[in-house]
Amino acid sequence: MHTTVHLLADVPPQMLPARSMMAFTLVTHIILVPLGVALPLITLIMHGYGLRRGDATALLLARRWSAVMAVQFAIGVVTGTVLSFEFGLLWPGMMGRWGDVFGLGFGVEGWGFFLEAVLIAIYLYGWRRLPSRTHFLLALPLPFTALLGAFGILAANSWMNTPRGFSLDSAGNPVAVNVRKAIFTPMFGPEYWHFVVAMFVTAGYVTAGVYAVGWLRGRRDRYHRLGFTIPFTLAAVFTPIQFMLGDSIARQVFHKQPVKFAAMEIVWKTDTHVPEYLFGRLHPDGTISGGIKIPQLDSILAGFRPDTKVTGLTSVAADDRPTATQATITHFAFDTMVGIGSLLLLLALWYGVMWLWRRRLPASPWFFRGAACAGVASVVAVECGWITTEVGRQPWIVYQYMRVAEAVTPTRAPALWTMFGLVIVVYVFVFGSFLVILLKMRTQWRLADEAATAERTAAAPETETPYGPRSTLRPGSAPGPSASGEDRP
Repeated sequence: MHTTVHLLADVPPQMLPARSMMAFTLVTHIILVPLGVALPLITLIMHGYGLRRGDATALLLARRWSAVMAVQFAIGVVTGTVLSFEFGLLWPGMMGRWGDVFGLGFGVEGWGFFLEAVLIAIYLYGWRRLPSRTHFLLALPLPFTALLGAFGILAANSWMNTPRGFSLDSAGNPVAVNVRKAIFTPMFGPEYWHFVVAMFVTAGYVTAGVYAVGWLRGRRDRYHRLGFTIPFTLAAVFTPIQFMLGDSIARQVFHKQPVKFAAMEIVWKTDTHVPEYLFGRLHPDGTISGGIKIPQLDSILAGFRPDTKVTGLTSVAADDRPTATQATITHFAFDTMVGIGSLLLLLALWYGVMWLWRRRLPASPWFFRGAACAGVASVVAVECGWITTEVGRQPWIVYQYMRVAEAVTPTRAPALWTMFGLVIVVYVFVFGSFLVILLKMRTQWRLADEAATAERTAAAPETETPYGPRSTLRPGSAPGPSASGEDRP
């Protein structure tokens, strides 16, 4: 009890609003990140398929997804800019002291955003205005620029988890910065690939989920089949890879951040033959209530042997480790992420077995119900992954070098709460506008499809593609005008 009171007394009053604002903006921004990182690749796969097969439906899907990509990117720039400002406004202690060491990552992210914006603009402009091959080739760098932005932000975050690439002078300030070591820290590789593959998986399931809902509602045409199959196949291929990467990064945390691993698995005392708890709540006295206890499993998962020694939270002083509440939050987030990943793996295996065995989609409506839910579930898993990473590192903002309380702004709490309220209002407006735009685009596209279907039924078979008449759909050919003279969405 005395320790708890002591810890609470050391927390500045502005910590709660600063943390709340940062958590809110991170949680909302990360909803957009999977589409920002992976939708360019998914769109180009569909685009390339359409060009190779001369498939007007695939090209139409690629064109529409490129419009969604542009809107999402614009919203993501807004929310990402807010996050960038918050680093300086809410955590000036960290940026002032350590910005010269790890700030290059944010610079790389900025260049990635800039290049991606230029390429998206060219890609959107190119439909019907550039030869088909030229248009496609100009868009090929898009997925790499998206990965460049992820490279920058993951380099900064991995440095916060395993800081390297500097020495400290007599005043405790970083000197002799080695940029290469500051970027390529021990956790960079595991974090980066785990994150990137998570983005591919999530974006694939989110995109496919839209068409799974349409399939369940009776829209069994080629448009919905193709719109479901390509992104879902991408996600299904990456799901088992992500499962293995997740196991690998958990083992890296076990070796390089043992106290965070103890929070993830709510291990109180260092020991061997440590049990695994599925969920469960850690109390300040080290007892655990609720959950499902599996004897020795945690040691086996960590080191492949039941006698593997697992470091406990009590291996460090109370003010150098997450509190019992923070450890419980970390543990719940980690278990939720693993649970969702396991369910997605089963869904991917169901899809893979049916496709390899019978070369068709599963016929069961339960499969499509699962696919419709997979998008939301994968976003939740991504959110839980970030909660595990950030809450499990507490009380450090720079692991073992600077505490969160040392980095927080001196701005008074009432002003921060007011700022937080304004941020919520702005975000409600921004995300509300995003949803309205998407729904309006969906309505326009559906009306255009219905009109095109009626026209084909009454007249000749379809001859139009997003590059003009089907007869002109050849690699490198110039786009032709539509039969009606209009650029139909």
